[in-house]
Amino acid sequence: MNRIEQKLQEDKKIASIYFSAGYPNLTDTVKIIQDLENNGVDLIEIGLPFSDPLADGPTIQESSTKALHNGMTTEILFNQLKDIRKTVSIPLIIMGYFNPMMQYGVEAFCAKCAEIGIDGLIIPDLPVAVYAHEYQAIFEKFGLINIFLITPQTSEERIRYIDSVSKGFIYMVSSASVTGSQTGFGSIQEDYFKRIANMNLKNPQIVGFGINNSETFNQATQYAKGAIIGSAFIKHLTEEGTGKIAEFIKTIR
Repeated sequence: MNRIEQKLQEDKKIASIYFSAGYPNLTDTVKIIQDLENNGVDLIEIGLPFSDPLADGPTIQESSTKALHNGMTTEILFNQLKDIRKTVSIPLIIMGYFNPMMQYGVEAFCAKCAEIGIDGLIIPDLPVAVYAHEYQAIFEKFGLINIFLITPQTSEERIRYIDSVSKGFIYMVSSASVTGSQTGFGSIQEDYFKRIANMNLKNPQIVGFGINNSETFNQATQYAKGAIIGSAFIKHLTEEGTGKIAEFIKTIR
């Protein structure tokens, strides 16, 4: 069983952290992953920097740009992670845009992910129908779970289609805005969380966008299996460096 599926079976709310590989410094990637696991994080999304990250807000965009300036590439990331499973056991997901994966070669990319112990991918600009018709067999060949995003504007028909071709979890975007642009959740988001929960989908949902402290984490996970923290963690890295990760995790739960 994939590590993501194993983790989702645990009787707990999942805390997932996103950060951009190669930020703040090119060689920080592995240390950040190890420190996050050592401080109780359940799942990590490793951002593969890209020059045109459409869904990302300014904080993640800036970290991605800095990582690229630091020299981060797909090949360097794979090389950094080649021994990651000697020290890290929690699920690891690479989140990135499809263009770098196509440039690398989709099958070669998936094969490399499997070789180093990556459990899944989040590719915001890969349409679910294209995935199902052209790439699903490749992902499954290498034991990778592809995670799809839904938003408050996603139709019930499309949500159920995404659920039907998904494994692991569904990434439930809390709003239609970009990452890092919220400070809390109101009645509109809460109604959305309830609506999705009442659909009784086969895959659990993990909420992303707008989670930055224990209050928003608890709000997001009232109706969902877990929550993803991205921009708030990157801001912490920007302000504090990599030495105070434990302090940040304590503010989440």
